[in-house]
Amino acid sequence: MNRLLTVILMLFFVNNLMSQITIKPTLGLNFNDFSKDQSTGDYKAKPGGLIGASVAIGKKVYLEPGLFYAVKSTEFVSTGSSGIPDVNTQLKGFRVPVALGFNLVGNEKSTVSIRGFGGGSAFFITNVVSDVFNPDNISKANWGVFAGAGLDFWKFFLDMQYEWSLTDIQKNVTTVDVGQTRTIFINAGLRINM
Repeated sequence: MNRLLTVILMLFFVNNLMSQITIKPTLGLNFNDFSKDQSTGDYKAKPGGLIGASVAIGKKVYLEPGLFYAVKSTEFVSTGSSGIPDVNTQLKGFRVPVALGFNLVGNEKSTVSIRGFGGGSAFFITNVVSDVFNPDNISKANWGVFAGAGLDFWKFFLDMQYEWSLTDIQKNVTTVDVGQTRTIFINAGLRINM
C-alpha cells in the first residue's frame, strides 16, 4: 500500500511540475559589496550587469534553474588619511541559481501575478579585474542563498532578489580580508510559455 501511495504521489508531483514550462530570457543589474569593511575604508556597491535565461517548471509552485553571465563590481573607498587609493574590483563569471517559487497572486498564465521565491546559487568566477586582489587568491566558486519577489505582467516579468554568499571570496587571506559577497539583483525579461 505504501508503494502504491508513493508512486501516485510521485506521478502527481511530476505531472504538476511538467505541466507548464516557461522560458525566461533575462537582462539585469546587480549591486555587489563585501561583508567585511576595513579600518582604512569601506566597500561600496557599484552597478554591474547580467544576461542569461532561466526555465520555470510548474504552475502554482515552480522550480526555476537558470544560467547567467554576470559582472559584479565593487569600489573600495579610502577613509581618512590612510594614503590608500580608491580601487575598483570586478568579478566576472557565470551565476547558476536554482529557485523554488510560489505564485502568491495569479499563476504562470495570469495577466498579472506576484511571486515569492528563494533558493541556492553558485557563482563561478572566470575573471578578476582588480589592482588589489591577486586572481590566484580568489575562489573560483562562490556558493550562496537568495530570496526575492517577482511581478509578472502579460509576457514580461520583473524580479528583485538579495543574495548572501556562504563562502569567502578569497582562498588565502594575506593582507586584505573582504569576507563574503552580498548582492542585490534586479532582473527583467520575457515570459515564453511552452
